[in-house]
Amino acid sequence: MDEQQFTELRSRVELWVRGPGEHWAEHIEATGEAPEELWVELNDHGFLRMAAPIEYGGLGLGFTRWMQLMEIFSRSHGSVRMIVHVVNGIWRSMDGHADDEQRKRFVIPSITGDIKIAFTLTEPGNGTGADITTSVVREGDTYFLSGRKHLITFGVRCDYYLLAARLEGSSGKDGTVALLVPRHAEGITVQDTSNTMGVVGTDHATLTFNRTPVPVANRLGAEGDGLAVFLGGFLTPSRISVAMSCVGLATRAQELAIEYARTRVTFGKSLTERQAIQFMLAENAADIEAARQLVLHAARRFEQGAADASMQSSMAKMHAVTMLTAVTDKALQVHGGLGYWKSQPIERVYRDARAQRFEEGTNEIQKTVVFRELLRTTPSPAPGR
Repeated sequence: MDEQQFTELRSRVELWVRGPGEHWAEHIEATGEAPEELWVELNDHGFLRMAAPIEYGGLGLGFTRWMQLMEIFSRSHGSVRMIVHVVNGIWRSMDGHADDEQRKRFVIPSITGDIKIAFTLTEPGNGTGADITTSVVREGDTYFLSGRKHLITFGVRCDYYLLAARLEGSSGKDGTVALLVPRHAEGITVQDTSNTMGVVGTDHATLTFNRTPVPVANRLGAEGDGLAVFLGGFLTPSRISVAMSCVGLATRAQELAIEYARTRVTFGKSLTERQAIQFMLAENAADIEAARQLVLHAARRFEQGAADASMQSSMAKMHAVTMLTAVTDKALQVHGGLGYWKSQPIERVYRDARAQRFEEGTNEIQKTVVFRELLRTTPSPAPGR
């Protein structure tokens, strides 16, 4: 795709977000549901396969270009952003470990919109890494899966769970496996937990597995590759995507604050004539741009396959979340008491922003990753110094 084609695509995304996207936002907030019709519309526009390879049916956008579009999508409703973010990324996690048959069965259909796959890692009693306890026992050509997962986005409506488990009796990352578990397989109990503060309409689930049978043929990679599938193939680019989502949502909050400040008059002056408001909006603009450039830098490092891509992704996510918190708080303050009412778009933006603080790991997790990489890459002082 040349520059002119990309510019045209970007304009098409902007028009959709400001037009149909806003109508969908109103519908989702009114009904509490992101219906199947929305998924179909996004897929028909090609918005769910932008980052995938052309040979898989995608548009073949480079990661940095895709992030520029992710920023625009993130100015829309949180559920729209979530759908676009997840579907454009989950293929990447699978593709690096899939064989040819699995690409035909899972990877390509997830790109073309024929199946939905839910990223299934987090557990209620542990973290989201080598401490997972959901386990499998292998009997011939079948794994039997037992355990629990929670906070699983699209866990109600999906067709498959891309799930991390471990071989029973193992510990650490070497015992982990990545499985594609059919949503309606025997022994699965799905509890709908979609009643959230923000990002209304995105379904979430708590899952219980009781000796659920999963064909060994549905395992990605080898036994022991489970965390590599989840953390290596998905987490680094996904953190960059969430960071760019923060930039997009903050930009929308800033737009709403400026619009309101222009029209709100107090004591004969618009808010834009009040120096306190001017300073708040100026600070917001600088903070948003700084975060945007850091995220784009992280995107370029990932696209280049740089060794510091993981650290850069955590730095970008950590900084962008802090920025979003500050920007949305000031934007709401500009609206005064009126911003607290659901009749104002800023109220929804403020609620949606809170979810970014734990999506793909809290800031405390990001700081741990950054510090670990700093220790690894910073030379120790010479003896005697």
